[in-house]
Amino acid sequence: MSHQVALITGGASGIGKATALKLAAQGITVVISGRREDLGQAAVEEIKQVATHNAQVRFIKNDVTQEQDVKEMIAAIVREFGQLDMAVNNAGISNETGTIVQSDTHKFNAMIDTNLLGLYYCMKYEVEQMVKQGKGAIVNLASIAGLNGIPWAGTYAATKHAVVGLTKSAALDYATQGIRINGVAPGAIKTDIIAAQLDGSDENYNEDIISAMHPMNRLGKPEEIANGISWLLSDEASFVTGHILNIDGGFQAK
Repeated sequence: MSHQVALITGGASGIGKATALKLAAQGITVVISGRREDLGQAAVEEIKQVATHNAQVRFIKNDVTQEQDVKEMIAAIVREFGQLDMAVNNAGISNETGTIVQSDTHKFNAMIDTNLLGLYYCMKYEVEQMVKQGKGAIVNLASIAGLNGIPWAGTYAATKHAVVGLTKSAALDYATQGIRINGVAPGAIKTDIIAAQLDGSDENYNEDIISAMHPMNRLGKPEEIANGISWLLSDEASFVTGHILNIDGGFQAK
């Protein structure tokens, strides 16, 4: 996969950064995006340490909830590198736990703006560029919450179910144009988002309880999700599109 260009939204931490490290180590030029300049530049320096075959690493400060921001980001990548071969739409938030009655409408709208509309904006302009090239591969971050009902996570689950539907539908739209669109459905992964939620403030939501939801009885690692994303982006998955890859410690097998 040398001499290719990949965009990873939310690439400064967690699954996004793990994926950027994985791709850069394969010689792929990586552009990560996010809202915080400090985290982004720190991640760039870390990713540069593993980059091979003269792969470049860039950070673009970007808010995926703003369509014009996303449009300009894709244009900037194409201006500098001439192409966009891969995209990992990873930016997302999970800002509350609780039942529907306990949920906050403002927080739900914020999740819709980032998890669904933000991903939609990214796909719209990524696909537009890939159609011009006649090829491309996209991986969207879904979740086990996009395939199941999850207690205390109904609003988050709603956004991730939408991601699954958008992923599969877009895959059908562009299957004959050289563009593969897939998703991954991680279980609970030990990222900063999960750590913040497991702060002990909710007795129904702690690491032991969440681990026990997975047959392997543990949280996943960001690198384990990055491995699956890397495969879906690669030519080894050339006949795979419209697929949601479960990387969930056996959760979906129950």
